Amino acid sequence: MKQTQIIELPDLHDRVRVFAHRAEAGEVLAGMLRGFVSQRPLVLAIPAGGVPVAAPVAVGLGCPLDVAVVSKITLPWNSEAGYGAVAFDNTVRVNQELARRLALTPEEIEAGIRITREKVQRRVQLFRGDRPWPEMAGRPVIVVDDGLASGYTLLTAVEALRHKGADNLVVAVPTGHDHALALVAPLVEGLYCANVRGGMSFAVAEAYRQWSDVDEEEVRQLL
Repeated sequence: MKQTQIIELPDLHDRVRVFAHRAEAGEVLAGMLRGFVSQRPLVLAIPAGGVPVAAPVAVGLGCPLDVAVVSKITLPWNSEAGYGAVAFDNTVRVNQELARRLALTPEEIEAGIRITREKVQRRVQLFRGDRPWPEMAGRPVIVVDDGLASGYTLLTAVEALRHKGADNLVVAVPTGHDHALALVAPLVEGLYCANVRGGMSFAVAEAYRQWSDVDEEEVRQLL
C-alpha cells in the first residue's frame, strides 16, 4: 500500500471550534489545495454536509463542482450513528466488527442497507438527475466532506469512484480523527485535513462554532 502523507495545518491540531461554519472551512481547504489549480481538478462533494464545504473549494480552485452521493447505514435506534455506507453505484461497506459488537442481526443489516440504498438513489435523482458523469481519469478528483469520523463513508466513496475510473483521488476534509485518516490515506493519492484530532471522543460538529443539519434544498441551491 502507498504511504500517502496527511497534509494538515499544525496550528489547528487537536483544537475544537476552529471554523465559524462549513463555508469558512471550505475556504481554508481551498487555500490548502491551491496547488491543484493548474491541473484541471474536479471537486466532488459528499451530500449533504459536504456540499457547503465543497462549494467554496470549487470556487477557489476555479473548477467544476459535482456530487458523489454516499450515505451512512445508520443504527435502527440511532439515526446519527452509522456502521457502514452505501454509494451511488451500490457499492456497500459494512463495519462487520462494529456490527458484531452491537449485536446487529443479519436481517437488521440487510434492512439498513436496503433503506440506505433507497435514500442514495433518491438523492442521485434529486442532485444529479440523468447527467452523465464528468471524465475522471487523468485529472485530480477532490472528494470533500465536512468531516471524517469513522472513515466508512469516504472509504465507500473512494471505492465507488475507482469503479468510475478515478486514478488520482484526493480527499479533503476540514476535520478528521487521526485513526480514520490513517485508514483512508493508503487508498488515495492525497489527503488534506486542516484540523486533525485524536482521543477517544470525536465529533465532527466540535470543529465548528455554528453547526446545523444541511437540508436537501440548500444542497440543490448550492449545486
